[in-house]
Amino acid sequence: MDEKKHHQLNDIEPYKVAYNLSNYVWSRVDLWSHFAKNTVGIQFTTAVDSISANLAEGFGRYHKKDKIKFYRYARGSVYECHDWTAKSRVRKLLSEEEYEQVFGVLQKLPKLINGLIKLTNDNLKD
Repeated sequence: MDEKKHHQLNDIEPYKVAYNLSNYVWSRVDLWSHFAKNTVGIQFTTAVDSISANLAEGFGRYHKKDKIKFYRYARGSVYECHDWTAKSRVRKLLSEEEYEQVFGVLQKLPKLINGLIKLTNDNLKD
């Protein structure tokens, strides 16, 4: 009997990368002053958390169009995070090393998410 493997959310590479990034950003923002947390920090963590959250929501949707819609939301949040990352660097909230860490992951995510969108588009029926 040939059993078809069912993918789990944690099998999806862009989800794993985004989830780990969100926890890294949280750990950095948690160290910031009250003012920095309440201005940039909340917005930054919300944006970075929404990447993996939207990938998870898309993964849980049944229809191809619904899945892709949420994957695109996730990709949009990546670009929002570029803005918050740059502001965090300029305002000296992230060290150069922390900035490079976050920026490097943000550079990879659109390609990973686009791959997931393509895979979904190619392999699921409408």
